Amino acid sequence: MTDITDKTIWIVGASSGIGESLALRLMEAGNFVIASARSEDKLNALVQRNPQRISALPVDISKESNADAITQGLQSITDSIDIVIVAAGVVEYEDDLALDAAMYRRVFDVNFFGMINAIAIARPFLEASSHKGYIVGLSSLSMMIGFPRAEAYGASKAAVDYFLHSLMIDLPQRKFDVSVVRPGFVKTPMTSVNDFPMPFLMTADQAADRILKGMEKRKRVIAFPKRLSMMLRLLSWMSCLWYKYLGPKASRG
Repeated sequence: MTDITDKTIWIVGASSGIGESLALRLMEAGNFVIASARSEDKLNALVQRNPQRISALPVDISKESNADAITQGLQSITDSIDIVIVAAGVVEYEDDLALDAAMYRRVFDVNFFGMINAIAIARPFLEASSHKGYIVGLSSLSMMIGFPRAEAYGASKAAVDYFLHSLMIDLPQRKFDVSVVRPGFVKTPMTSVNDFPMPFLMTADQAADRILKGMEKRKRVIAFPKRLSMMLRLLSWMSCLWYKYLGPKASRG
């Protein structure tokens, strides 16, 4: 259980994985959750867990053209939001290094531009809150070093990470807090496509618990698991070792 309670929270990417686990935990703690994702059926199933505490708002956050409709949908539910959590994400891998720009755009549209769209939509609702607004965005530990086949996914998460860190400076700090979440490998529908070893794999519920602990303190960076984070940080300091020896061994090419 989390100490975060009695808040209105918009979660983008709430139909599965980490987003769903966060929605359930925050609802159980006495918050009102607006759950968004593309899958209306999954959102409706989530709402059935507690219709008084969760409201479904199906959205495709990757399209900027949907902003007005999403804003109107939020306005039909609430006048203000205390916390926005952007957890929507997709992954595609470079299996033959085709450098297909369309694939990169698909990944960036959800992971990066979806983040921008969600925060832009949420900002006036956060400003209307009687509490200090709080933005939480999911990056990834993969942004710390280059991984084989992960050119699109890793680049999108690196962009998210930099974007959120810049927001920490540019948003009025008296009005907003910002947290960057860097999970390691988490067992979700998205990672089910992975055909390689995933060290320190954790469940979505375990990841949600780590995130909520960081959110309670409004930590700027919430990175986990610690062992993987420390290993990747060490490799980033010893980049020659990774890029010349270890990384190529991990590549299927």
